[in-house]
Amino acid sequence: MYGETNDEQSIQTIHRALDLGVTMFDTADVYGNGHNEELLGKALQGRREQAVIATKFSYTPNYESISGHPDYIKKAVDDSLHRLKTDYIDLYYQHRVDPQVPIEETVGAMADLVKAGKVRALGLSEASASTIRRAHAVHPISALESEYSLWSRDIEDEILPAARELGITHVAYSPLSRGFISGELRKFEDLAADDLRRWLPRFQGENFMKNLEIVNKIKEIALEKDCSPSQFAIAWTISNGALPIPGTKRIKYLEENAAASDVVLTKEDLTLIENVSPKNITQGARYMKEQMTLLDG
Repeated sequence: MYGETNDEQSIQTIHRALDLGVTMFDTADVYGNGHNEELLGKALQGRREQAVIATKFSYTPNYESISGHPDYIKKAVDDSLHRLKTDYIDLYYQHRVDPQVPIEETVGAMADLVKAGKVRALGLSEASASTIRRAHAVHPISALESEYSLWSRDIEDEILPAARELGITHVAYSPLSRGFISGELRKFEDLAADDLRRWLPRFQGENFMKNLEIVNKIKEIALEKDCSPSQFAIAWTISNGALPIPGTKRIKYLEENAAASDVVLTKEDLTLIENVSPKNITQGARYMKEQMTLLDG
């Protein structure tokens, strides 16, 4: 979704992540229509015991629709196990909640996978507080994956409190707001012609320029802290109790991101960043309109 890929480079990056002590790898059956799971499965051959594999189901190929039907789940998990070259998945998420299928029915089918030994723990992605509670009543939900960063904080009102109350780990995807906060992007034209971000409101027109101004301020604070904007943003998610899963294709950025765990933010740092990048300051939605309708939360 983010331009050109190189499998050999990606596998080297995964191996370097393992060497650095990174243990959790997040993927989904729809990423590359199965290719990303195949890539991860290949990279982890001989090192499977070092990794926690998290993958997801519900999107049909090319993001055409979503399904939470039990029969679909049974086929989806077997397909993922085959592509990942493993006989179990550590954490299995419902990628998006299917409004046409009661969450109790979906999670009941997922719980059967745990009983069968195909899955070790269950998760939900982009689920509302009420959905989380209903799901958790059927089978313990171990993780909630939601977009969360300095620029995406809407879950703080109801969803995060519900997850914390139930003892559910919060996994934060796009902690760098799809790379924007890293400061590497300076103009819209920096995005490849086939880069998904070209169609996201935050990366377009006047929104891009206004958001870039915020990035510049974040960069100033990070430099004073002797770290990069990416490291500061990742450290911020950690300080807010989240497990961040920044994505990258290159060892250079992997090493930079991993070093964020050594960045300690003080109360003064958090207050300063709150003044520069308060909740809801970002210009533009995080997804296109039709995609926003798929967010249960």
